[in-house]
Amino acid sequence: MPRENLNDLLAFLAVARERSFTKAAAQLGVSQSALSHTMRALEERLGLRLLTRTTRSVSPTEAGERLINTIGPRFEEIDTALAALSAFRDKPAGTLRITAGEHSAETILWPALAKLLPDYPDINAEIIIDYGLTDIVAERYVAGVRLGEQVAKDMIAVRIGPDMRMAVVGAPAYFARHKRPRTPQGLMEHNCINLRLPTYGGLYAWEFEKDGRELKVRVEGQLVFNNIGLRMHAVLAGLGLAYLPEDQVKDQLADGRLVRVLADWCPPFPGYHLYYPSRRQSSPAFSVLVEALRYRG
Repeated sequence: MPRENLNDLLAFLAVARERSFTKAAAQLGVSQSALSHTMRALEERLGLRLLTRTTRSVSPTEAGERLINTIGPRFEEIDTALAALSAFRDKPAGTLRITAGEHSAETILWPALAKLLPDYPDINAEIIIDYGLTDIVAERYVAGVRLGEQVAKDMIAVRIGPDMRMAVVGAPAYFARHKRPRTPQGLMEHNCINLRLPTYGGLYAWEFEKDGRELKVRVEGQLVFNNIGLRMHAVLAGLGLAYLPEDQVKDQLADGRLVRVLADWCPPFPGYHLYYPSRRQSSPAFSVLVEALRYRG
């Protein structure tokens, strides 16, 4: 294929990943009709249909998927190599796009960035809140933040936080109407505030451990949320029991607004880690971020 047609392959990757000619055209800065013509011309030269088009969506064919898997990583390696050239600049610069859960973003990422960014005006940060186990390579993040036990083995992981504990809590008003559960199984008799997970759309099963025995309890209740803030509001209002990070309810437990139960079933576990692909060459901006986040406790 002539060298100038590499742009056509980049255009194909954009359409396949966005699954939309409209979004891909906006990303590439071309018209939708020009992009559609480019795709038809590419398919004609290859003698293969790469995209399945309907009135509502665009998706890659089997041949298209194979082409994505073959050329996608190569273009990413080129992008990484070009980005690494910024190491020759005097000041760290560039955009750091990171995916993280709400809790780690608020308690670890935000405090670090608040201190870091004023000293490095050429560094930009984009934090995307996501409870799903995102493929950071496919989604083009420079890194992700997850609990240590959730980080894939082929990733480099840097510890950025202390061990954590979860806490089952309820308001005094709630316990005035209900007996306190003595075991995790007892939660089945309570109105529990659930967390919806985005990865498969299911509800998070509350996890417990005691004396080497592990339990996962699928609780039920009137309320389901996908963030910490609303679960906190609901438990403080006495609408049920919540399963939240211990540090998020420390003040409420201290002043009596919340009461903790099943503490002996909630042992510490490895805290948050920043993770990124092992083949990724660190830019100066990313290196500065890693050092700012590295846990030294």
